[in-house]
Amino acid sequence: MQRRIGTVSRGLRAPIVKEGDDLRKIVVDTFMDCLNNGEFEIGKKDVLAITESILARSQKNYATTDQLAKDVKEKLGGETVGVVFPILSRNRFAICLRGIAKGCKKVVLMLSYPSDEVGNHLLDIDLLDEKGVDPYTDVLTQEEFEGMFGKSKHTFTDVDYVNYYKGLIEEEGAEAQIIFANNPRKILDYTDHVICADIHTRKRTKKHILAAGGKVVVGLDELLNAPVDGSGYNPDYGILGSNKATENTIKLFPINCQEFVDGIQADILEKTGKTIEVMVYGDGAFKDPVGKIWELADPVVSPGFTAGLNGQPNELKLKYLADNQFAHLRGDELKDAIHQAIKEKDANLKGKMDTEGTTPRQLPDLLGSLCDLTSGSGDKGTPFIYIQGYFDNYTD
Repeated sequence: MQRRIGTVSRGLRAPIVKEGDDLRKIVVDTFMDCLNNGEFEIGKKDVLAITESILARSQKNYATTDQLAKDVKEKLGGETVGVVFPILSRNRFAICLRGIAKGCKKVVLMLSYPSDEVGNHLLDIDLLDEKGVDPYTDVLTQEEFEGMFGKSKHTFTDVDYVNYYKGLIEEEGAEAQIIFANNPRKILDYTDHVICADIHTRKRTKKHILAAGGKVVVGLDELLNAPVDGSGYNPDYGILGSNKATENTIKLFPINCQEFVDGIQADILEKTGKTIEVMVYGDGAFKDPVGKIWELADPVVSPGFTAGLNGQPNELKLKYLADNQFAHLRGDELKDAIHQAIKEKDANLKGKMDTEGTTPRQLPDLLGSLCDLTSGSGDKGTPFIYIQGYFDNYTD
């Protein structure tokens, strides 16, 4: 009988993980319980994924805003600091801004407009046309911005991030100045000590500011990239990928992810005699069409994955085959022809018309997006995701 089910993504319910727990053992035990209860059988190249937040929690990878403030003060001098292109997020950046503000006397916050880099909008882009504002060249003060556009409210949360961020800075005892610009060099009109707070464009932003005369310029990946007074840290990403834990505590992106995923793979191989792929995932990489938000606020989708997840899909587009090479065929003849085409496809289909319309993204990014949508961000209680059939094709 022909198989009717393709890819299946399951959320695995797990215990509540606390700081210091042996997450590797918890993951393996949860997986084996599911297996022994007959909930699934191990298939070909199955994938077990673990959310980054629970790994960081088990690693005790936390820092306080005071520890971040000390790092900011030591690296940027503690006077006037420009913070360029932060994302608009209570969960992601607000807690970091508290620590930054504690570490200096004045913060000049440069917000990109009409939106931040991940698509959180301060205003509708059409309003810029109505007011004759050129976002590529015009630098606006807070008074000018609000005079033209009014108070900004986030599409989904209704938060006025401009004044929310300003209030956070002032609560920590620093002076706050808000400007709106999309040319990072403009920050040098206010200070030459700068934090590049963007995520995916941070290297370019830093390069432009340094070339224009920036004296001390660091990215978020260079803050808490080493322990400060016993704090958590991330040598690769600093406070990128961090989240708010408490009002004064930051949960950082996990460390030692490769060791973690390789260890789980080895444990399951030892217990079952079968190899599965394992990965750590954070945000998915997709854009919401209503709020226009690009989900990826982490520096990467997956900070660690086993070797079998390297690369991109190598798939034929069935629709293209059916509409072109095999347009004259129907029924079993069409099915047989497509089966044969899949069996004979090249090991590398890059650039071939037969792949037109497939998704040329890295496998961990695709799988991480599937995992993020499966686990959700609320109360499902499924921080582990088990994916089967992802690498199957129409012939399997």
